Amino acid sequence: MPILSQVGLPLLVQRSIARQIQLVETIGKGRFGEVWRGRWRGENVAVKIFSSREERSWFREAEIYQTVMLRHDNILGFIAADNKDNGTWTQLWLITDYHEKGSLFDYLNRSTVDTNGMIRMALSIATGLAHLHMDIVGTQGKPAIAHRDLKSKNILVKTNGTCAIGDLGLAVRHDVITDTVDIQLNNRVGTKRYMAPEVLEETINMNHFDSFKRADVYALGLILWEIARRCNVGGIHDEYQLPFYDLVPSDPTIEEMRKVVCTDRQRPSIPNRWQSIEFAVYIQAVPYNWDKIWIQICFTQSVINVPTFNLLFQALQVMSKVMKECWYHNAAARLTALRIKKSLANYGAMEDLK
Repeated sequence: MPILSQVGLPLLVQRSIARQIQLVETIGKGRFGEVWRGRWRGENVAVKIFSSREERSWFREAEIYQTVMLRHDNILGFIAADNKDNGTWTQLWLITDYHEKGSLFDYLNRSTVDTNGMIRMALSIATGLAHLHMDIVGTQGKPAIAHRDLKSKNILVKTNGTCAIGDLGLAVRHDVITDTVDIQLNNRVGTKRYMAPEVLEETINMNHFDSFKRADVYALGLILWEIARRCNVGGIHDEYQLPFYDLVPSDPTIEEMRKVVCTDRQRPSIPNRWQSIEFAVYIQAVPYNWDKIWIQICFTQSVINVPTFNLLFQALQVMSKVMKECWYHNAAARLTALRIKKSLANYGAMEDLK
């Protein structure tokens, strides 16, 4: 549960919170520094600690998190930002909600999901991204925001199986009046593996804000693929892998990614079983899976039937279709985050998902 509901608390309140936090253990590292689990008033919080040389990144991320009307169930909850100075060194703290399941990357590495869990995760990420991308008009409105570094390591898994998008340090906000973004742009930022073709080729239109949103959607498609690989249907699933694991090294260069994504027009492979009704029928003939299938998804049925079982495979078909429409080479042809949200929500309604 989020500790606070406000965004943009007064500076003195934020400093008071930061000074009351006890650091407990390191839970992650990144290009900026470390992430700790801390304790504040008996609750766990996440503390992202930047070194003083990363002050610009710290300030920018805190600034984005405090955007009016940004708070959302599927955006990581911001609590406070402060600097800690003991006279010999300075640390810059960014304090957010803590999610014990960790990042989506970590979660998928150690766990599989069922079809309900897959759709729930995918829908929550799409919903969070749609909220980021949305321009809310009014005196207390919210500018459209593009993330620019969307990946499974920057998404947190909540206890209810939904997700929250974090790590907004590279995000940009759109000023609808001037049709500009609020910082000087570098046209190639983010994680190389998740860069859209137009970012890799440096052909992205920096003067058109939708370009940044479309690059986010490309990355979302890769994340959906990561989730779908871990979907367990009838005891069958794939091991976790990063997108393009079979095509580039673990730390690919821009040139390596450009060749695969732009020159060769390659995308992560989609197994036949995600799209094949024949495979669904085959799985129904595997006797040792029936008990698991009954318990997991058919507990409301008195008889297991083909339409009920095939609904499972429709989930993978829906995911396959959506992800392919996210990673078109032509950025303008990609779905919007809102369209993806609606497509997944429509399937979720069939499964009575919330």
